[in-house]
Amino acid sequence: MGTDTVRTPAADETAGLRREQRGWYFYDWACSVYSTSVVTVFLGPYLTAVAERAADADGYVHPLGVPVRAGSFFAYSVSLSVILAVVVMPLVGSAADRTGRKKPLLAAAAYTGAAATTGMFFLDGDRYLLGGVLLVVANAAQSVGMMLYNSYLPQIAPPEQRDAVSSRGWAFGYAAGSTVLVANLVLYSAHGSFGLTETAAVRICLASAGLWWGAFTLVPLRRLRDRHARVERATAPGLRQLAATVRDLRRYPLTLGFLLAYLIYNDGIQTVISQASVYGSQELGLGQSTLIVAVLLVQVLAVAGALGMGRLARTYGAQRTILGSLVAWTVTLAAGYFLPAKAPVFFFVLAAGIGLVLGGSQALSRSLFSHLVPPGKEAEYFSAYEMSDRGMSWLGPLLFGVTYQLTGSYRSAIISLVAFFIIGFALLARVPVRRAIAEAGNPVPEKI
Repeated sequence: MGTDTVRTPAADETAGLRREQRGWYFYDWACSVYSTSVVTVFLGPYLTAVAERAADADGYVHPLGVPVRAGSFFAYSVSLSVILAVVVMPLVGSAADRTGRKKPLLAAAAYTGAAATTGMFFLDGDRYLLGGVLLVVANAAQSVGMMLYNSYLPQIAPPEQRDAVSSRGWAFGYAAGSTVLVANLVLYSAHGSFGLTETAAVRICLASAGLWWGAFTLVPLRRLRDRHARVERATAPGLRQLAATVRDLRRYPLTLGFLLAYLIYNDGIQTVISQASVYGSQELGLGQSTLIVAVLLVQVLAVAGALGMGRLARTYGAQRTILGSLVAWTVTLAAGYFLPAKAPVFFFVLAAGIGLVLGGSQALSRSLFSHLVPPGKEAEYFSAYEMSDRGMSWLGPLLFGVTYQLTGSYRSAIISLVAFFIIGFALLARVPVRRAIAEAGNPVPEKI
């Protein structure tokens, strides 16, 4: 005589959350290829070369009549994308919390970014302005999409699981970046065998990131669930909504303290990511194939680093583990200043150091912040968090670009970023996270 298994509502809810978590991981799988192949590897050196072809005899381009050194155009474009994102993200975040309908907004952001990235196939000749516009649109769209994606974390993972779930999400993203970079490396290195010019191979690599982004976004859109809104308030225009979010953050000064520390040290992290290829190609004289291999090394080790630092957080807590990673970032960046030119082996060693701390520092920052968000305001607060995430930083690229414009040295530009890690460490160390979690109205995990 057989027996029937009786499923309890709690078991159904747990199974539902696991299904959502698996779908959630796939948005990192979808959009991280853009961060890796486009922002980190190909677009910086390529757009810089396009701008240099359009430059005058003194090495300047003139977008809207403003003189800009061609070597700074990419960094300034990244900064401009954040200005746009700063206006849009609080507006979208507030609307998501007010209506509870995150999925349609996530779909709109993802497919806007995917379309702009796919359009980079047409970036050729001296069309640096087209490249700048597409970069601004894609970066801003990715920032909005990541804000909505991150805001799901408190809803799909209980407090004791968030470090692990966040770390797995980052690991999925870096695994996708590694997979596509291998294909990029084959296409770029053997472009002649495929009947392609070097320029055409780069343009295909750029566009393929957009196609990948759009295709795999279908998975989280099928599996994630919208929740009923828990807050009711009007949505103000973008800058007014940003001001309203900042005013609300002042009610939680410890959450604001963590966010300030994160915005500063993550500015440094994201600027290193977005400008490393420019530094490698322009200052160290390394070829595109060497840069691709280095970034591939970062991606592979970042998977292990994200999962490994997630385990360290179980023993030492997320805050202490993040602080240790900031020390490692400072040492790694200082070593990068002294790298000899045309020495790929030393560049690979530097890439290995970056990979081991990159994923973990970002994953644990996200999960730690999720504990500090007042219930019902996830998307709105993550809009503030996202302003400095995934290559969306503005002050770091601005400092990098201005330092290069004033000195003409990428070494001076790269060492200037050490300040972000030192200041970020000092601010994060001052935040009493257990008290901050309690004041936000959330349960305090045993280890944090």
